[in-house]
Amino acid sequence: MIRTLRDQRADNADVEAKASQTELSKSVKETLSAFANTKGGVLLLGVAETDGFAVVGVDNPAKVASDLASTCADAMEPPLRPHIEQIRIEDKWVVVAEIEELPTVEKPCFVKTKGMTKGSYVRVHDGDQPLSTYEVQMLIGNRTQPVYDTEVVSDANVDDALDADLTSTYVSRVRAQRPTATRGLTDDQVLIQSRLAARDEDVLRPTLAGLLALGRYPQQYFPQVMLTLVVYPTTDGQDLETGVRFEDNVALEGPIPVMVRDALIALRRHMSRRAVVNGVGRSDVWDYPETALREAVVNALVHRDLSPAARGTQVQIEMYPDRLSIRNPGGLYGPISVDKLSEAGTSDAAGMSSSRNAFLQRALEDVQLPDDNRTVCENRGSGIRTMLASLRAAGMSPPRFIDSISSFHVVVPKHALLDNPTIRWIASLGANGLTDSQCIALAMLRAGDTLDNARYRAATGLDSRVATNELQDLVVRGLVDQLGTRRWTEYRLATDDDTEAAELPTPASAPNVVDLIKTALREQDRSRQELQAMTAAPTQSVARALRMLREDGLVRIVGNIPSRSPKVRYELTPEAFGQEQLDFGSDETIGSAARGVSDD
Repeated sequence: MIRTLRDQRADNADVEAKASQTELSKSVKETLSAFANTKGGVLLLGVAETDGFAVVGVDNPAKVASDLASTCADAMEPPLRPHIEQIRIEDKWVVVAEIEELPTVEKPCFVKTKGMTKGSYVRVHDGDQPLSTYEVQMLIGNRTQPVYDTEVVSDANVDDALDADLTSTYVSRVRAQRPTATRGLTDDQVLIQSRLAARDEDVLRPTLAGLLALGRYPQQYFPQVMLTLVVYPTTDGQDLETGVRFEDNVALEGPIPVMVRDALIALRRHMSRRAVVNGVGRSDVWDYPETALREAVVNALVHRDLSPAARGTQVQIEMYPDRLSIRNPGGLYGPISVDKLSEAGTSDAAGMSSSRNAFLQRALEDVQLPDDNRTVCENRGSGIRTMLASLRAAGMSPPRFIDSISSFHVVVPKHALLDNPTIRWIASLGANGLTDSQCIALAMLRAGDTLDNARYRAATGLDSRVATNELQDLVVRGLVDQLGTRRWTEYRLATDDDTEAAELPTPASAPNVVDLIKTALREQDRSRQELQAMTAAPTQSVARALRMLREDGLVRIVGNIPSRSPKVRYELTPEAFGQEQLDFGSDETIGSAARGVSDD
């Protein structure tokens, strides 16, 4: 972790370093609250950020650890029970505390002396930011099932506010789908049973869910509960040279099924088609798969926060030349996390659906999209899975999910991963036997994306075990570098020590570490330090390559020296000399996704 912080030259969302040589720093409580309210994290005491993350150590580690435990138990509400260790690093004592994320029903965690409103924090990048009053209310509201969608609209009545055709079609479908539950009920009673309407004295009035699902014009009562689309000319938004602020700015209104339809039409106006070569010829696809767009827009409209504090905020779609951004008020609700969303399209995923607006989402299962036989949503936890699958089928990067308590943000990169230049670049690396999914990983990193295990699984559909093995194989080959460990692990394209991380590796800077080690050991046995110097590979890559070769029976330790001894030396086994060498110029060099591509 310390090496990662030094490499990044800053704290990150998961790790916070503080000197705290003689006593706990005053900001420790804020960090504890922020980690507990976000996704957990690690606190390093005895590491000075202001001194390049030097290990300055703590004078009395037992006392600092005890003070930290007392602070977690007595100064925080609810009390925290982190795992605390005292570790010797660089001849100095460092106190390490791992703070777990609190369950949804216990958030927010706050500093007692400041109170809940002013003492609750959240982790944003490398800092601890105070939660707003609205965000605190969101966390409290997430402890139970919100029912804002069943609120009766007191200044409307069903006959005037609901669309007759939408309502009639909905009631007919509900009767067909649930004949036992609706037997003997009038149409009005079906609406009441579905919580789309309610009796207010002698008047049948729509609920908020009824307006959004079946309304003529819901914005008559809630003007900002709508959707906006802004198309920007540059990746930063406004074109400063020409003064053009946007190319299109559309307000989309009506009930949810109409907003979904109109949003797709408006998006299509600003998309182009691109040619994709596949096994049977050439096909044309949109910049973004329509299935992915529909699911993203539906999710934003259906899961948005409908509390009074959020009704002044629209669902926002922003289209840039390189990405599409969809944002809705209200973060994730229930037992869903960003990591679980990223796993939705993998073999590890178990179907999970959690709805902030339960009655609205249930109603939209039986509301058809205009001019379409499909209903608005399925309510089976399949929306994100469908989105990921459609992007994967189009050869595109998975979306990035950002949950900030007060809003939920989906960003879909525009680029196609395995275009011809990228495929030629992968082939130039000279790495034999890459799988198709490993080619996707390299393409994502080349495009500037960040990569961790969850994101790799989202892009490829692999289970966690296979994903881990494939990523570690890329590290061993020297094609990517690993930053961090355990759940904080990220990967980037391999670079030389004197090369900036932003630069792309050339074939010379991405050697196959396994083959280089085998070549070096052909002449004589060598130590790990000698192998590292000869291969010019990172220490971690050499260690993993040696472990892989030992597991395959191709390398062994000379003599009976323990494997952790600095004097250990390695040699090839007889099996290694008899192993047939692979031809790096063969078709096995890269995965099938990168084969047979023309130069057009």
